[in-house]
Amino acid sequence: MLQYFDFNENNERILCEMNGINPEMRMNIKVKRLLKGEHFEVLDNTNETAVLILKGCFKISWNDKTETVSRKNPFEKTPYCLHVCKGVKISVDALEDSEFIVQQTDNEKEFEPVFYKPEDCGYQHFGKGQWEGTGYRICSTIFDYDNAPYSNMVMGEVFNQPGRWSSYPPHHHPQPELYYYQFDPQQGFGACFNGDEVYKSVDGSFSTITDGHDHQQVTAPGYTMYYVWMIRHIEGDPWLKTSRFYDPKHEWLVNAD
Repeated sequence: MLQYFDFNENNERILCEMNGINPEMRMNIKVKRLLKGEHFEVLDNTNETAVLILKGCFKISWNDKTETVSRKNPFEKTPYCLHVCKGVKISVDALEDSEFIVQQTDNEKEFEPVFYKPEDCGYQHFGKGQWEGTGYRICSTIFDYDNAPYSNMVMGEVFNQPGRWSSYPPHHHPQPELYYYQFDPQQGFGACFNGDEVYKSVDGSFSTITDGHDHQQVTAPGYTMYYVWMIRHIEGDPWLKTSRFYDPKHEWLVNAD
């Protein structure tokens, strides 16, 4: 279903919690805002953690390393993401007003921290020459089972082009997935299909997707829709690029010109 929560008194927009709201996602996901000069830390002895910048400029530190990241907004395709295992402290110091997303889930495995830069997250253009261009979208996978098999999570970005579709043809998979939306310009809107329900997606809204629910998306003409997509692997059944199960009625579209 599609939901919208405002920022709370801690300047956090909580999207899901393993032991709280939307527990079926099996992840902790929140959007965090920091004002210039503010500091944020996360140290979790149970969960792996990924921090992805949405906008602003801040220093991010872990172990004995520090990087400065900057992004005008998500539509500037410059993702920086730090991914660490349990027991590694992440510190964020805002050099200007900033916003970032934090994704976590339980993981007993230990692995070396990975700091992803824009050049590590190549953008792929899909659907440009298919269905008369109505499914044209730009996608990036930051990490998944291919480059991070030790992780229990997947994270990526989609830029749904104005008036066009993404996550198409209609498909589903057993692993839980969450989409977090932003629009350019901000007053933009789209439609989120989740199973048999259709919702109006707006800036700051998010969709929780569970097994068996097809989840195609579309955005209104004149507006680019951005969403972070985050998946939680299932034990013994990780999400793979081949994990899509298409609605049989629409599967013919996969190879249609």
